[in-house]
Amino acid sequence: MTGVQSWMPPERGPFVGRHSEVADVVARLGHHRLVTLVGVGGVGKSRLAARAADGPAVDSFETVHWCPLWSLGSRALLTTLVADACGLSDHSSREPVDALGAWIGQRRVLLILDSCEHLVAECAELVEALLGRCPGLVVLATSREQLGVAGELLFPVAPLPPDTDALDLFTERAAAAGVSWGSAEDQVAAAEVCQRLEGIPLALELAAAHLPDQPVRDMALLLRDRLGLAEPADSTLQPSRHRALRTTIGWSHELCEPRERLLWARLSVFRSDASVADVVRVCRGGPLTDEVVVEALDGLRRRSLLTLHDGRLRMLDTVREYGAMWLDELGETAATADRHARYFHEVVVSAEGAWWGPGQAAAYARIASCHGDLCAALEHLLATDPGRAAAMAGSLGFFWACCGHLHEAGHYLEECARLTAEPAAVVAKACWALGVVRCLRGEYEAADRLGERARRAALLAADDGLIADAAYLRGLVMLLRGEPLRALDTAERALARPLGASPAVARCRLVRVFALTASGSLLRARAAAEDLRAESVAAGEHWTRSYTEYQLAVMALHEDRSADAAAHARAMLRDKQAIGDAFGLGLGLDLLAAALAALDEAERSATAYGAGQAFWDMVGHPQRGTPELEPLRALSESTARRRIGDAAYDESYVLATLTDPYHTLRGLLAAD
Repeated sequence: MTGVQSWMPPERGPFVGRHSEVADVVARLGHHRLVTLVGVGGVGKSRLAARAADGPAVDSFETVHWCPLWSLGSRALLTTLVADACGLSDHSSREPVDALGAWIGQRRVLLILDSCEHLVAECAELVEALLGRCPGLVVLATSREQLGVAGELLFPVAPLPPDTDALDLFTERAAAAGVSWGSAEDQVAAAEVCQRLEGIPLALELAAAHLPDQPVRDMALLLRDRLGLAEPADSTLQPSRHRALRTTIGWSHELCEPRERLLWARLSVFRSDASVADVVRVCRGGPLTDEVVVEALDGLRRRSLLTLHDGRLRMLDTVREYGAMWLDELGETAATADRHARYFHEVVVSAEGAWWGPGQAAAYARIASCHGDLCAALEHLLATDPGRAAAMAGSLGFFWACCGHLHEAGHYLEECARLTAEPAAVVAKACWALGVVRCLRGEYEAADRLGERARRAALLAADDGLIADAAYLRGLVMLLRGEPLRALDTAERALARPLGASPAVARCRLVRVFALTASGSLLRARAAAEDLRAESVAAGEHWTRSYTEYQLAVMALHEDRSADAAAHARAMLRDKQAIGDAFGLGLGLDLLAAALAALDEAERSATAYGAGQAFWDMVGHPQRGTPELEPLRALSESTARRRIGDAAYDESYVLATLTDPYHTLRGLLAAD
């Protein structure tokens, strides 16, 4: 099977040299289960790893997953970050390492862990555990030091040869900056720059960015002065390669305008790729007005200190570390972290406010795009303002639960509960959010207790929306336990209050629809579902509508309206796609498979079930839904097998489980 790659880092420019190293790394991956690329910062470890993983030579792997570790704030979430990179949105109650090991299983997988030097001991422990459980797993790590795991093969990454590849890289980057060597003297000076910077790629890229303002001959003279003095024999300073890079970064820092230097320092607080608007809001203040921030960003980009990809800004690790050092020197570390945390709390509050409306899908996308910064903000608030952390985590929990970040949501909500006893409204929301997490992980007893705590706190706060959400959680637990009448009573009592319109009310009404369907009151259920769907469509939201379509599909299957069931299932899948809900996509594909089987489209039914199984594997547990779905699955599978035979059914099913499920999903929806 051709290797399927997850997210890979964008290229910073043409890849120069290292052809033999790429081949050597690929060859070693064929014979060793842990290969660690080691070298100084800026030497090109990440680019070498990406190039080695981006060619036909690694097609022997079923999947290739890239996991950048620079964004990680909490060491406790290392395994969860790696699981995210591998496409696992675990909904089980297992330990993250157990879930990740089961997800990789026997498959031949290449896992690339980039920038392990931040968490060497933790990475070593995780890698050792995974290699012991997953016989087909191969790990390629990049680090400034070895991990120290038994069987680890160290692959030193040296700088580029100054006279050849380094000069080619410097010349190429100079051309990109609009500069060429106009004379033999320029060529000699360029060669000297490459020698002085010892062929370190990042140092050469930063130097090339200054060529429009600093002629290459002047640059060579300057570096001769700065790096030409011999180090004393007893020096405890870093090796020359470290000094060459730090000198170049420091030189870049000096050549920046004062306002660019200040922005560089403040930018070090970000842990995700950031939009210009994000940077303006977090980094403005003092001499940095909104307009000045935008101008300074352009200056930092021109100097290759920032890159822009798909409208989002990124700063390399080594450059960020230097900025963080200067932020500390300026005495602004705490204040900048405070602004960063306040801003991303506002992002969460804004997303929550857009949940019931046309901005819902954009809110989910926004939350996904700044995941690292949300974690960093919560880490900071837990240390400085636990009450605000609890409020933020409570507002964020439902988003994270819906798009698969259950372990992160549970981690931060539990930390908040341990550190703070906030006003009743904050407690109610945090308990509700944690209860949803527990429920989706199948921990119904714990979820029920949290639902009761949320109910009591909501009554104490006299908050109708929180009262409805507590009822939603408790009703959901009852539904999943097979107690639809109790769930219906819980929802009806909550909805009897004068609640008005709110997301919480919509969720509570949804419990009523599910309970009516499960208890056999299909006429009432259909009327309630159609009313709620109409309101969802009018509001422009997706989550509630998707579950009304789910219920309407279940009803249509019970009433032998197979074409209607297929239409409702496809509508559900489109809504789930819009918000990135892998759990919901598994449910929707199971429904679509059942409808296709009833429509005598047995081969496509098997394909839909196979794609659905891929999503169930992605969320880390067997098929799940309300209890009435299980007999529908069994009936539709047996129907499809009778139509085309076990061998043909199994072939279509297995092929779908081995294919990118999103690709299969697009094909099934296009056939509508």
